[in-house]
Amino acid sequence: MEKKALRPFGMRDKIGYAFGDLGCGLSFSLVSTYMLLFYMQVVGISAKSWAWIVIVSKVWDAVNDILIGNMVDRKRISKKSKFMPWVLIGAVGLVVLTVMIFTPVQSFTPNAKIVWCLASYCLWSVAYTMVNVPYGSLHSIITDNPRERTALSTFRSIGAGVAMIFVMLLPKIVYAKNESEEGSAQIIIADRVFLVSIVFSVIALIFLFAMTKMVTERVPYGEVPEKISYFSTLKSFFTNRPMVGATIASFASIVFYNSSMSVNNLVFQYFFNDAKKTTVATLASYIPLVLLMPFAGKLVSAFGKKKLITLTGIASAVVGLIMLFLPITPDGKGMYIYIGGLMVVNIGNCIFQIIVWAIIADCIEMSFRKKGVHEESSLYAIYSFFRKLAQGVGSAIVALGLSAIGFVEGTNVVQSEAFCANVKNLYIGFLVAGTVIMVLSMQFIYNISKQDEDKFSAHTEQSGQEYCSPEE
Repeated sequence: MEKKALRPFGMRDKIGYAFGDLGCGLSFSLVSTYMLLFYMQVVGISAKSWAWIVIVSKVWDAVNDILIGNMVDRKRISKKSKFMPWVLIGAVGLVVLTVMIFTPVQSFTPNAKIVWCLASYCLWSVAYTMVNVPYGSLHSIITDNPRERTALSTFRSIGAGVAMIFVMLLPKIVYAKNESEEGSAQIIIADRVFLVSIVFSVIALIFLFAMTKMVTERVPYGEVPEKISYFSTLKSFFTNRPMVGATIASFASIVFYNSSMSVNNLVFQYFFNDAKKTTVATLASYIPLVLLMPFAGKLVSAFGKKKLITLTGIASAVVGLIMLFLPITPDGKGMYIYIGGLMVVNIGNCIFQIIVWAIIADCIEMSFRKKGVHEESSLYAIYSFFRKLAQGVGSAIVALGLSAIGFVEGTNVVQSEAFCANVKNLYIGFLVAGTVIMVLSMQFIYNISKQDEDKFSAHTEQSGQEYCSPEE
């Protein structure tokens, strides 16, 4: 069969890949940041009900992710691309189900609310997996050059960061001040959240479609395997030491950073009594991400991925511990100290988020070199499952943590003084715990050193491989 040379890796691939995570991130960030608040403050589901809803949905994810990953590896529904058709199918479902999650159902009976929440979350999970697994697997197929993979990881983080900026702006839109006999309280407006979910979903669909047109799959992935054993794939994953280390670090990051962002909303809502300032605080905490992105490649070349994450993580954890003992007051001065501290605490996690996708691509590459079998989607699906499990576990931990310090569910509720005083330290404690676990996992489990990364790059450059594709 005639072959044709593919265009070289370049900026089109980087921007296109960033668009993919922008689309995924709009849905994921909206759900991870506001679903808990929406169902506990607006719909009226209790913290205990939310915790078991999350557990049940993650048991479903255990089956769903691996099934879809295996299906993507085994079923080719297009001769031109292994991954893109699955992304488009899932993207359409993501639009419908994100809106379903944020449909105001506060008039439902208590049991009906729980059924609606569980069903919409589980179905959303299927659609998200169908988009995110093939999208994430693309990383190892676009290029096999570690330096180019780091560039892709950086641009993917840019896409995710832009999605987060959209979410950061929401407090000014979805919150309103409510006056009652019990006092003044800032509450979430259900209809506004519902409208936001529609707008976000449509924008996500547009960017995901753009990604499929801009990114090129260059690395050959061979013939469709007749059968990929679930147990074989699980063995590949759990015997891949760097993959296990990176997964634990990602799990900790999502549980204690991403999932706890809703607690930061409550810090400003109840401790500083100014929910709309959440936008300023969250934007400020991402300044390190923006400043570090242009230098990610040079930093990785100088230190290696493992050492860079470990050093910055240790520094972040130390600053977080100091913040727990600082006399941060619920006024303007205390707010500035708090926001400044969060900027420093977030540096370690920002570095990890910038390069984690290059790390996962390297781990998948190691599995292929060891087994000689292309299981990109299956392996990524297991990694994706643990990310979504972390989202669920994080939501449950956040809900239980809030309950432990006296949070009262419902609309128009005035929280106790004890809750308002303790919610700040709860959030900082979550950040410190996540950073410590991330550092320990990358230092003692993840074992791809800078020397290994240099060997990967040298091997790719010496091979001088010319990418080709079948002439249709």
